[in-house]
Amino acid sequence: MAEQYIVVVASVIASLLGFVFLKYNSLVRFWGLTKLRRRSALELPKENSEAVGTTDIIIVGAGVAGAALAYSLGKDGRQVLVIERDLNAPNRIAGESLLPGGYLKLIELGLQDCVDEIDAQRILGYILYKDGKNVPVSFPLEKFQPHVAGRNFHNGRFVQKLRKKAASLHNVNLEQGIATSLLEENGIVKGVHYRNKSGQMLTAYAPLTIVCDGCFSNLRRSLCYPKVDIPSYTVGVILTNCKLPIENYGALILADPSPILFYPISSTEIRCFVNIPSENVPSVSNGEMAYFLKTLVAPKVLPELYNSFILAIEKKNNIRTMPNKIMAAAPHPTPGAILIGDAFNMRHGITGGGMTVALSDVVILRDLLRPLHDLSDASAICKYLESFYTLRKPMSSTINTLANVVQKAFSASSDPAMDNIQQTLFGYLRLGGFFSYGISAIFAGLCPHPLSLAFHFFAITIYGVGRLLLPFPSPKRLWDAAKLLWVASSILLPFIHSEGVRQTFFPLTVPAYYRTPPGNKGENVREETACIN
Repeated sequence: MAEQYIVVVASVIASLLGFVFLKYNSLVRFWGLTKLRRRSALELPKENSEAVGTTDIIIVGAGVAGAALAYSLGKDGRQVLVIERDLNAPNRIAGESLLPGGYLKLIELGLQDCVDEIDAQRILGYILYKDGKNVPVSFPLEKFQPHVAGRNFHNGRFVQKLRKKAASLHNVNLEQGIATSLLEENGIVKGVHYRNKSGQMLTAYAPLTIVCDGCFSNLRRSLCYPKVDIPSYTVGVILTNCKLPIENYGALILADPSPILFYPISSTEIRCFVNIPSENVPSVSNGEMAYFLKTLVAPKVLPELYNSFILAIEKKNNIRTMPNKIMAAAPHPTPGAILIGDAFNMRHGITGGGMTVALSDVVILRDLLRPLHDLSDASAICKYLESFYTLRKPMSSTINTLANVVQKAFSASSDPAMDNIQQTLFGYLRLGGFFSYGISAIFAGLCPHPLSLAFHFFAITIYGVGRLLLPFPSPKRLWDAAKLLWVASSILLPFIHSEGVRQTFFPLTVPAYYRTPPGNKGENVREETACIN
């Protein structure tokens, strides 16, 4: 009875707030989509007619963002030089999950075939486990074609397909080399100094340099104000000869001492991630990590996976660690250069949203550059491209905030308020219907609206407070509810602040939103990433 009462109250408030949010979102979408249609009608850049050896754009880094952008700009007729540290297939334990929203961005870029022939696995959602109970979080894909779903794969295979696609264009040149510094004259970036494969120092010139050299970028400091936080480390192992309980669904176990994530990366392999706080990371080299996984983590693993998990721990060189970096986007607009990808903005990897944000950024930047026939006026183009930082917010802020909040909320803690938060989130998803549908749509990158995320966080809080106060609000219950509000706010508000309240929730009030391409001052050309209903 009490839970029904909570649901009724939450539903009424949800309906009222939802109406207000929907109206505001509709206004943003109306402006954005109208301008996007006008932009798409503009003429594409002409083929470069300059002397041999010149280039329109330099891209530093050929990971997911760099390779996808190189292909997109090459298709638009740009002469593109890509400088990549290592053109061999990456061997990483990150970048293995592409959300449905990211797959749709691949389609927009004409790169959807890059998930073919790499043994990529379709993902339709995740099962959340806690205290012997479970709740499915299914991606809302009913309105899409059957091929639209999440994809999990080996990162290296996917990146190599993207690079091969980019290199297939005659006007895109991929060169192996290490970018050492940006070439800057009078405050304007003119190109890049780099060391090629043979060790020779070279300088490449272009009117625009796009830096996307990953989370370990050595060029970001001149293009942004980096403040990197490492709240935890991910420990990864690969399981073989086993299957997850439900086909096409990953599994997330809320356990003490660490959340445990499972998902397939090929038809024969399952990736396991264990999230460990930075201050408590055991050593891999001396066997402490293997002991930690066997004694503290293995007992919490699903029975179907237990034996394979133990074998994976015992397999030589199968345990790998990776820092989970969080870095809010804090750009330093610089004429002649722009920063994107993990070099620019990072979120916790627990929701696997990084590639979806990167591909969304590629789509936005491609469309911003399309009407620019002449890139020589670096200052004017820099001012125009400041709109990129606002236009990317719908997708980036929702995925970033959700990932960082989930990581914080799902981490084990001795504080009873944290356990109440986990129970609240778990119970909210178990309500099903509108409640779980909305969260899963945001999680999947299918509804990138910050106001929708704020609405659900508010509804979750109401549910949590009601759950603690009913049936009778005793002093202890009131104290627990107040503490839940305090802890939830202390988790959520710093992440919202780091994303930028104005750009995130009120983009129409940001002057850069209305910037027009140089030479098109009479046109109100602007785009906005639309919510996929």
